[in-house]
Amino acid sequence: MDDGRPLFIQIAEHIEASVLDGSLAEDEQAPSTNELAAFYRVNPATAGKGLSLLVDRGILTRRRGLGTFVAPGAQQIIRSERVEQFAQRYVDPLLSEARAIGLETEAVLAMIRNRDDS
Repeated sequence: MDDGRPLFIQIAEHIEASVLDGSLAEDEQAPSTNELAAFYRVNPATAGKGLSLLVDRGILTRRRGLGTFVAPGAQQIIRSERVEQFAQRYVDPLLSEARAIGLETEAVLAMIRNRDDS
C-alpha cells in the first residue's frame, strides 16, 4: 500500500476487489474500521473514510449496532462502474484515434477479433 494514491482509496479498492471476486459476498459483514486500521497499519479515521466511500457508492451498507455489510447488488454496481471506466479509459481514446487515422468502427472490431484469436 503506497502507490501515491490516498490510503483510504486503496483500502476501498481492496474491499471492492473482494466484493467483485466474491470473497466478500452480498450481505456478508465487511471488516470493521478497527480491523482495517490494524491490518493496513493506518489511523482508524483513514480506514473509516475508505468504508464511507463504499457506503456512499451503495456498495456497503451500515446496520446500526451491527456493523458494515456488503449491500445487495454491490457486485453489479462495481461491475457497471468498471465497464464505464473501461469505456472512458480505453474505448473512447481508441475510437478517437481510429477516426483520426480514417479507420471505420468495423475495421477496428476486426483488428480486435484478429488480435484476440492470436
